[in-house]
Amino acid sequence: MARLVLVLGDQLSETLSALAAGNKAKDTVVMAEVAEEGTYVRHHPKKIALVLAAMRKFAGHLREEGWEVAYTRLEDEDNTGTIADELLRRAQQTGAEEVIATTPGEWRLIRELQSLPLKVSLKPDTRFIASRADFTDWAEGRKQLRMEYFYREMRRKTGLLMEGGKPAAGKWNFDHDNRKAPPKEITCAGPMQFTPDAETDEVLDLVEERFGDHFGELRPFHFAVTRSDALRALEQFIREGLPLFGDYQDAMLRGEKWLYHSVLSPYLNIGLLEPLEVCRAAEEAWKAGDVPINAAEGFIRQILGWREFVRGIYFLEGEDYPSRNALEHSRALPPLYWGAETGMRCLSEAIAQTQEEAYAHHIQRLMVTGNFALLAGINPTEVHEWYLAVYADAFEWVEAPNTVGMSQFADGGIVGSKPYVSSGAYINRMSDYCKSCAYKVSQKVGEGACPFNLLYWHFLVRHRERFASNPRMGNMYRTWDRMAEDRRAQVISEAEEFLARMDAGDRV
Repeated sequence: MARLVLVLGDQLSETLSALAAGNKAKDTVVMAEVAEEGTYVRHHPKKIALVLAAMRKFAGHLREEGWEVAYTRLEDEDNTGTIADELLRRAQQTGAEEVIATTPGEWRLIRELQSLPLKVSLKPDTRFIASRADFTDWAEGRKQLRMEYFYREMRRKTGLLMEGGKPAAGKWNFDHDNRKAPPKEITCAGPMQFTPDAETDEVLDLVEERFGDHFGELRPFHFAVTRSDALRALEQFIREGLPLFGDYQDAMLRGEKWLYHSVLSPYLNIGLLEPLEVCRAAEEAWKAGDVPINAAEGFIRQILGWREFVRGIYFLEGEDYPSRNALEHSRALPPLYWGAETGMRCLSEAIAQTQEEAYAHHIQRLMVTGNFALLAGINPTEVHEWYLAVYADAFEWVEAPNTVGMSQFADGGIVGSKPYVSSGAYINRMSDYCKSCAYKVSQKVGEGACPFNLLYWHFLVRHRERFASNPRMGNMYRTWDRMAEDRRAQVISEAEEFLARMDAGDRV
């Protein structure tokens, strides 16, 4: 009996387990561009275009490889609008009674497939270095799940940056060397950019028509949409960006969107690149003497360590994870996240870049937009849905633990041992944003005081019962307690006045 082989828009890999389990001679590959996948959150137009263009290219490749592909375009008149309904339609056309699929990276889609009145065989997603079972085994019996220890296991498992069973250069982690302030000039031109061909231009026109009212600028569009081009982007990054990536990976500069970052995560997360091949490319560059160990290790850790770790957390914690709210934050996401004017230069820079490119690097996400949301007490579900919508590399398995766990501490400490909060001093140290800000980062209270300075203390005070006993936060509370009582009262009063103005929709 013929079967359907489902290939989703973030599963564009020849090594996909569903394809490996299929039979070219009799099975039909189903791929579908459906409205639901672009609108369950209002995804950035660039993100939608990347996925649709890459899907069309991959479908063409599968046909060249001998597969029968039933492909539904977004504009097709008989498009039913959902993955489940497209599978039912194709089953009726072909007489198939079974669907083979690689397990999706979102609980939402897993449950949608499991509810089909067809036999659905969900295969493990073997494109990751650690299987879900591997992570569950590692996590069992541990009081705390910390990425650093998981990362060391992944190093041992793969042999990456290992010498005789020990970490290369005698250390597991070179993060201390990767926190340099921004340089005066950037010597890397940024990620490789690609000119859309006729097929991609057709997708851009379609996305503009159907999703043009979503937050984000569609053009210019310069993502790779094929594996061959994604490999070219990898090669360029290893050659031009990786040598200084480690030094400046936390830095932020006005007018510099990319610095030394790879911007390869969209290609990894839709399947055009494999994580192990990316890590090995960085390792080989270090072995050849082309990049320093701190750069290679820092880059590999983001993929081998962090990317694999957060996927494990997502599936281990279950379906309710994205909706958790341990700190009971309830403030609505303010308009500034959708491009409304703000005097805070760091936020305006990060959000404008997000709007233009569907991209911001990890420190812009964690310590600017995420830090502000946490300090201001914004509802983490709204923050989660914003990150999921606006970034080209955001799929729930990777985005939710980064946002709900790492950024917003809404999981109560599963991902991180303490909340990632800071005053304006950190942003000033790692960027040049504060130099052109309407607020003064050196001003702690009074007119022109940096909102991050005020909200930092406001956050600590309102959550004192939870965090005062945290050994990593004791110094913060001791500093607060040493302040004069009238100074403390002024900080809280001005923080609450700022939040009230923001809640009222005023420009802040």
